[in-house]
Amino acid sequence: MSPSGNGGRPPRKGQRGLVADRRTKSASASPPRTASARRAPRRRKQARTRRPGILGWIAALVRFVFRMIFGVIWRGAVVLGIIVLGAAAYYYTLLPPVGEVVDARARGSVTMLDRDGNVFAWRGEQYGGMIDPDSVSPHLTHAVVATEDRRFYRHVGISPRGIASAIRINMREGRGPLEGHGGSTITQQVAKLMCLGVAYDPSEWESEAEYETDCRRTTLWRKIQEVPFALAMEFRYTKDEILTIYFNRAYLGAGTRGFEAASQRYFGHSSSELQPQQAAMLAGLLVAPSYYAPTRNLERAQRRANLVLGLMEEQGFLTAAEADAARAAPATLSDAARQETGGFFADWIMGAGPGFLTNETTEDVIIRTTFDPAMQAAAEDALADVFTNQVSEGSGAQAAIVVMSADGAVRAMVGGRETQAPGQFNRAVQAMRQTGSSFKPFVYAAALNFGWRFDDLIYDGPLTIDIPGSGPWSPENYTGRFYGEVTLTDALRASLNTAAVRLSETVGREATRDVAEGFGIDSDLADGPAVALGASEASLIEMTGAYAGILNGGSAVTPYGLMELRILGDDRALIGQEGGIQDRVISEEAARQLTYMMAQVVANGTGQRAQLPDRPAAGKTGTTNSARDAWFIGFTADYVAGVWMGYDDNTPLSGVSGGGLPAEIWRQTMERIHVDIPPRPLPMIDPIAEAQPAQPLQQAPQAQGERRPDLAEQILMEVLGTILNGN
Repeated sequence: MSPSGNGGRPPRKGQRGLVADRRTKSASASPPRTASARRAPRRRKQARTRRPGILGWIAALVRFVFRMIFGVIWRGAVVLGIIVLGAAAYYYTLLPPVGEVVDARARGSVTMLDRDGNVFAWRGEQYGGMIDPDSVSPHLTHAVVATEDRRFYRHVGISPRGIASAIRINMREGRGPLEGHGGSTITQQVAKLMCLGVAYDPSEWESEAEYETDCRRTTLWRKIQEVPFALAMEFRYTKDEILTIYFNRAYLGAGTRGFEAASQRYFGHSSSELQPQQAAMLAGLLVAPSYYAPTRNLERAQRRANLVLGLMEEQGFLTAAEADAARAAPATLSDAARQETGGFFADWIMGAGPGFLTNETTEDVIIRTTFDPAMQAAAEDALADVFTNQVSEGSGAQAAIVVMSADGAVRAMVGGRETQAPGQFNRAVQAMRQTGSSFKPFVYAAALNFGWRFDDLIYDGPLTIDIPGSGPWSPENYTGRFYGEVTLTDALRASLNTAAVRLSETVGREATRDVAEGFGIDSDLADGPAVALGASEASLIEMTGAYAGILNGGSAVTPYGLMELRILGDDRALIGQEGGIQDRVISEEAARQLTYMMAQVVANGTGQRAQLPDRPAAGKTGTTNSARDAWFIGFTADYVAGVWMGYDDNTPLSGVSGGGLPAEIWRQTMERIHVDIPPRPLPMIDPIAEAQPAQPLQQAPQAQGERRPDLAEQILMEVLGTILNGN
């Protein structure tokens, strides 16, 4: 057999030869290899396994580091994703139904109505009731989405692009990365409003304000926590439900919580009736509610609303024509919101009512009051007019006014010249000042109640009283002169000090103190004889209430402003009051005589500047030592009003007395109040019908060579002196 294994035959076409044959051919066809040829492949192999250079090492290191970083990143991302999803799942289990989180206020609201039933003031946090995207105006939803989160319906609760953009803007504007713009989605904002599920606990937080401040604080850790909470909300609630929480919990300035309350507060109607410009103004508040509140600065709020209208137009929620029409008719405040009066009165009501139904209420409360907006405006206008036209520019002097009915129903209250922001110092109620001669009517009331008459005589002359522990005390009249025996009417009309002290000492200091306290002067009254000259302190509302007791015939009154208090939605009143008249202090006859005497003070005495052109008035001036306090308190047949003027730091007034600017403020206030009220006579005696035969007068001691004027001249001189200098 041939070596080919095929019988010596050549292979057929297409048939491969045996392996051995191919090896033989290859061997016979190739020339024999030399030693150098046999070593060549080894050298090539050695060349391929040679160590890399420095660049190779660097490239290898970079590839290794990249693989390590990439491995750490994707593994870390997986772990982080698991953690975030786990945290989201945990928060998901804690999220309650929407209806349980729309109103999370720790305290309720107080809405105050004036005497005609119209809203004039709000306190606490107003909540208008639950709303949702289906019940509000579509313009509101569009305005909020356009302003706060244009991709709201497309993201899953967080927007990395928005956060990165906010950080870039903050850094460019020189702030920290998390200061200023937050880049939060609406969902993240709702998470912040819900304080990441942490409820308010009074035992942990000093106040709800502190709790909310902490909830709104932006930190890196808080932003990290928002992510799983926002994801949980997206899983738990629908987009409309998230908007529902937002619409109801967002704070929108002026004590309003939620868009329904804000719509009612600023525009006087429901959020379902909002026009584009109104919706834009409310949405514009979200960035800074107190700063952009239209009650604080309407023009600023309107400019902000125009920016929101531009965003709504840009995103297709408004056509160009609709946006232009909205800009041409900017949103304005309702009449109730525009009214900036009654702040001091509202604060007084909040302090006078029961705390658990006012400052500390957890319910929404409605209070019907005695407040009269027209009278309040009259008092404020009078005060502004006098300080503008009759007081030096830049004066720091203050003033307060109280107007009330004869039964103690307070109709108006001005606690100072400054803007009436809630909680400001109320000089009509909180300031305790020396009353000066405005206290003297209580001295005469005590004497009249003991049987003295308006035309009885009292000696006005030198008087020295030894005060234990202080030594002798000798009061003097404002003019430095004495007028001998004068009637009680003339003594009060000319505000004679020695006559008032002598009368008080005659009837007894305790009698004077009892009458003053009976009429409602609750302050500690002086023990010494100076009590007759108003050495004690009292508040303006106390003094005005005491004069109301004289007007009503001698019965004490308790100044009041709250007529009815009820819970919102409940027709049954929890508290009600229809009048403030209390026990009788002096007889009606004594009150009628005293009213006549005080009418003479205004007609031709120290209070002539308070005269009204069309009706009689009665009152009394008062100026304390060094003119630190100036008073005028008086009444017509319909209303009593009190005015105080002075400096908060007790700086003496310059050229001001009770018969001067306070009487002028009183006159202008009462003129405005009585414009549409027919004149009525004062409840006082007829002096002619009550007259008795005249008794001889005993004149005061006279200096040698001095002509002794008759009584008419003396009183005229006193009146002229007090008009020029005041008392």
